[in-house]
Amino acid sequence: MTNGTRQLVVRSVSPDDTLRIGRELGASLVGGLVIGLVGELGAGKTQLVKGIAAGNALDDTRAVTSPTFTLVHEYPGRLHLYHADVYRLRGPADLKALGFDEWMRPDAAVVVEWADRVAAVMPDDALWVEIRSSGPMLREITFRAPDGAGADCLARFRAD
Repeated sequence: MTNGTRQLVVRSVSPDDTLRIGRELGASLVGGLVIGLVGELGAGKTQLVKGIAAGNALDDTRAVTSPTFTLVHEYPGRLHLYHADVYRLRGPADLKALGFDEWMRPDAAVVVEWADRVAAVMPDDALWVEIRSSGPMLREITFRAPDGAGADCLARFRAD
Protein backbone atom coordinates (compact mmCIF):
# COMPACT_ATOMS: atom_id res chain seq x y z
CA MET A 1 0.00 0.00 0.00
CA THR A 2 1.17 3.50 -0.77
CA ASN A 3 0.99 6.33 1.76
CA GLY A 4 -2.11 7.76 0.09
CA THR A 5 -4.08 4.49 0.12
CA ARG A 6 -7.33 4.48 2.03
CA GLN A 7 -8.79 1.29 3.44
CA LEU A 8 -12.16 0.32 4.87
CA VAL A 9 -13.26 -3.09 6.14
CA VAL A 10 -16.95 -3.98 6.49
CA ARG A 11 -18.62 -7.24 7.41
CA SER A 12 -21.58 -8.82 5.67
CA VAL A 13 -23.72 -11.31 7.57
CA SER A 14 -25.85 -12.51 4.64
CA PRO A 15 -26.32 -12.28 0.87
CA ASP A 16 -28.93 -9.55 1.50
CA ASP A 17 -26.37 -7.63 3.54
CA THR A 18 -23.84 -7.94 0.70
CA LEU A 19 -26.52 -6.61 -1.65
CA ARG A 20 -27.12 -3.64 0.70
CA ILE A 21 -23.38 -2.87 0.88
CA GLY A 22 -23.22 -3.00 -2.91
CA ARG A 23 -26.24 -0.69 -3.18
CA GLU A 24 -24.49 1.87 -0.96
CA LEU A 25 -21.34 1.57 -3.05
CA GLY A 26 -23.35 1.94 -6.28
CA ALA A 27 -24.90 5.16 -5.00
CA SER A 28 -21.35 6.44 -4.43
CA LEU A 29 -19.98 5.66 -7.92
CA VAL A 30 -18.07 8.38 -9.71
CA GLY A 31 -17.53 8.57 -13.46
CA GLY A 32 -14.39 6.95 -14.77
CA LEU A 33 -14.12 4.62 -11.77
CA VAL A 34 -12.83 1.07 -12.16
CA ILE A 35 -13.59 -1.39 -9.35
CA GLY A 36 -11.46 -4.51 -9.11
CA LEU A 37 -13.24 -7.37 -7.33
CA VAL A 38 -11.19 -10.17 -5.81
CA GLY A 39 -12.47 -13.23 -3.99
CA GLU A 40 -12.79 -16.97 -4.23
CA LEU A 41 -15.55 -18.67 -6.16
CA GLY A 42 -18.84 -18.16 -4.32
CA ALA A 43 -17.55 -15.31 -2.16
CA GLY A 44 -20.32 -12.95 -3.28
CA LYS A 45 -18.71 -10.89 -6.06
CA THR A 46 -21.75 -11.01 -8.34
CA GLN A 47 -24.10 -10.37 -5.41
CA LEU A 48 -22.11 -7.23 -4.64
CA VAL A 49 -22.36 -6.18 -8.32
CA LYS A 50 -26.16 -6.60 -8.17
CA GLY A 51 -26.17 -4.13 -5.32
CA ILE A 52 -23.82 -1.77 -7.15
CA ALA A 53 -26.16 -1.80 -10.16
CA ALA A 54 -29.18 -1.14 -7.93
CA GLY A 55 -27.41 1.76 -6.21
CA ASN A 56 -26.52 3.11 -9.65
CA ALA A 57 -30.26 3.26 -10.44
CA LEU A 58 -30.73 0.04 -12.43
CA ASP A 59 -34.46 -0.70 -12.21
CA ASP A 60 -34.35 -4.50 -12.35
CA THR A 61 -31.34 -6.22 -10.79
CA ARG A 62 -32.58 -9.63 -11.97
CA ALA A 63 -30.74 -8.71 -15.18
CA VAL A 64 -27.42 -8.71 -13.29
CA THR A 65 -25.72 -12.07 -13.70
CA SER A 66 -22.12 -13.17 -13.82
CA PRO A 67 -20.71 -12.59 -17.31
CA THR A 68 -18.51 -15.69 -17.01
CA PHE A 69 -19.23 -16.87 -20.56
CA THR A 70 -20.21 -13.60 -22.24
CA LEU A 71 -17.25 -11.85 -20.52
CA VAL A 72 -18.96 -8.45 -20.18
CA HIS A 73 -22.44 -7.14 -19.45
CA GLU A 74 -23.60 -3.55 -19.71
CA TYR A 75 -26.25 -1.96 -17.49
CA PRO A 76 -27.91 1.45 -17.77
CA GLY A 77 -28.24 3.71 -14.76
CA ARG A 78 -27.06 7.04 -13.44
CA LEU A 79 -23.71 6.01 -14.95
CA HIS A 80 -23.27 3.40 -17.66
CA LEU A 81 -22.03 0.29 -15.83
CA TYR A 82 -19.75 -2.29 -17.42
CA HIS A 83 -19.44 -5.62 -15.58
CA ALA A 84 -16.62 -7.89 -16.73
CA ASP A 85 -15.64 -11.36 -15.53
CA VAL A 86 -12.06 -12.10 -16.53
CA TYR A 87 -11.79 -15.58 -15.02
CA ARG A 88 -11.70 -17.25 -18.44
CA LEU A 89 -9.30 -14.74 -20.04
CA ARG A 90 -5.66 -15.61 -20.63
CA GLY A 91 -4.44 -12.30 -19.25
CA PRO A 92 -4.47 -8.50 -19.42
CA ALA A 93 -4.13 -8.36 -23.22
CA ASP A 94 -7.42 -10.23 -23.61
CA LEU A 95 -9.21 -7.64 -21.44
CA LYS A 96 -7.77 -4.81 -23.50
CA ALA A 97 -8.90 -6.59 -26.68
CA LEU A 98 -12.48 -6.57 -25.32
CA GLY A 99 -12.39 -2.76 -25.24
CA PHE A 100 -11.45 -2.16 -21.60
CA ASP A 101 -9.79 1.19 -22.36
CA GLU A 102 -12.95 2.46 -24.09
CA TRP A 103 -15.14 1.60 -21.09
CA MET A 104 -13.29 4.03 -18.83
CA ARG A 105 -15.25 7.18 -19.57
CA PRO A 106 -16.54 10.07 -17.45
CA ASP A 107 -20.13 8.81 -17.89
CA ALA A 108 -19.34 5.19 -16.95
CA ALA A 109 -18.02 2.92 -14.22
CA VAL A 110 -16.42 -0.50 -14.68
CA VAL A 111 -16.51 -3.51 -12.34
CA VAL A 112 -14.02 -6.31 -13.03
CA GLU A 113 -14.47 -9.68 -11.29
CA TRP A 114 -11.23 -11.64 -10.73
CA ALA A 115 -9.33 -8.37 -11.26
CA ASP A 116 -6.17 -9.74 -9.67
CA ARG A 117 -5.71 -11.75 -12.89
CA VAL A 118 -5.44 -8.53 -14.94
CA ALA A 119 -3.84 -6.23 -12.36
CA ALA A 120 -1.28 -5.05 -14.93
CA VAL A 121 -3.93 -3.09 -16.85
CA MET A 122 -6.02 -1.88 -13.94
CA PRO A 123 -5.79 1.91 -13.48
CA ASP A 124 -3.63 3.23 -10.66
CA ASP A 125 -6.67 4.88 -9.06
CA ALA A 126 -8.90 1.78 -9.14
CA LEU A 127 -10.96 0.84 -6.10
CA TRP A 128 -9.99 -2.68 -5.04
CA VAL A 129 -12.59 -4.75 -3.22
CA GLU A 130 -11.62 -8.07 -1.69
CA ILE A 131 -14.32 -10.39 -0.35
CA ARG A 132 -13.25 -13.11 2.06
CA SER A 133 -15.49 -15.82 3.43
CA SER A 134 -15.31 -16.11 7.20
CA GLY A 135 -18.18 -18.57 7.60
CA PRO A 136 -21.15 -19.98 5.69
CA MET A 137 -22.79 -16.54 5.39
CA LEU A 138 -20.19 -14.20 6.87
CA ARG A 139 -17.99 -12.11 4.60
CA GLU A 140 -15.26 -9.61 5.30
CA ILE A 141 -15.17 -6.98 2.55
CA THR A 142 -12.02 -4.87 2.32
CA PHE A 143 -12.00 -1.70 0.21
CA ARG A 144 -8.64 -0.18 -0.79
CA ALA A 145 -8.10 2.92 -2.89
CA PRO A 146 -5.22 5.27 -3.62
CA ASP A 147 -5.87 8.91 -4.45
CA GLY A 148 -8.13 9.49 -7.46
CA ALA A 149 -11.47 8.07 -8.56
CA GLY A 150 -11.30 5.09 -6.20
CA ALA A 151 -10.60 7.29 -3.19
CA ASP A 152 -13.39 9.70 -4.21
CA CYS A 153 -15.87 6.83 -4.37
CA LEU A 154 -14.67 5.38 -1.07
CA ALA A 155 -14.98 8.77 0.65
CA ARG A 156 -18.56 9.10 -0.59
CA PHE A 157 -19.30 5.52 0.49
CA ARG A 158 -17.93 6.16 3.99
CA ALA A 159 -19.99 9.34 4.30
CA ASP A 160 -23.28 7.47 3.83
